[in-house]
Amino acid sequence: MVDALRTAGHEATVLDDLSSGRRENLPSDAPLELLDVRTPEAARLAEEGGFDALLHLAAQMDVRRSTEDPLFDASVNVLGLLNVVGAAVRGGARQVIFASTGGAIYGEQSTHPAPETHPTRPVSPYGVSKLAGERYLDYYHLELGIDVACLRFANVYGERQSPHGEAGVVAIFLERLLSGRPCTIHGDGLQTRDYVHVSDVARATVACLGRPGFRVYNVGTGVETSVVDLYRALAAAAGSDEPPRHGPAKPGEQRRSSVDPSRLLSELGLPRPLALTDGLARTTAWFAARQPAAPERGE
Repeated sequence: MVDALRTAGHEATVLDDLSSGRRENLPSDAPLELLDVRTPEAARLAEEGGFDALLHLAAQMDVRRSTEDPLFDASVNVLGLLNVVGAAVRGGARQVIFASTGGAIYGEQSTHPAPETHPTRPVSPYGVSKLAGERYLDYYHLELGIDVACLRFANVYGERQSPHGEAGVVAIFLERLLSGRPCTIHGDGLQTRDYVHVSDVARATVACLGRPGFRVYNVGTGVETSVVDLYRALAAAAGSDEPPRHGPAKPGEQRRSSVDPSRLLSELGLPRPLALTDGLARTTAWFAARQPAAPERGE
């Protein structure tokens, strides 16, 4: 995101507690404030920093953790959002761009891919907290006149993604495949997701800067890919012929998910998103360049 902002001529100050990110993912000269989004210090930075816009990407993003600890999920995703948004608005910010969710907010879909008009019926506390964030931002728009863009991200993957903690399946599989370790698919692996490359997410976010009004956009590809097919593609890209293992299905996991990005592409004039095969090739090359050599079999 910082790279995309700088390319577009913007300056950015980063607020992050590095609970899942890493400092080396940022340009070495990027200002970084090590803060929890829920703290008074974070609010002070948002209010006194002189920012024109707030790009709110901070989140507790693990669906399973949200079901185990909905109070923590809400404290980060709802109270953390309100903490910094209210402060940024007091400090003069005129726009908020919010990282929402394109999968969890729709729940089990009746239409594939889901347009933004699809009913929002989340089936996890994570999805509920993201929907609450959108509703709060609609209030700020109506009452205070700030511009808002809620971006409903599909499953984001790509370079610099961590394979640890709240990781995406692409990063997890690649880290294990490239180190010669087995991968486990939860359930039968026929559950589908819409995988969107991080470059398309960054491009969409930057394109929303300065856009007036209250906007909701899906950020995805509209293409469903099963976990089994994703594994096959990653194994081929990594040069592995190891079959996956299968473990118990995860409770509360949606069966199918994909979002329709047509509104985003037409209104913002953006190109079609990167094809999954091309995105996986780029991502695999990045991981492979940073991965220790896999041990020889038998060692």
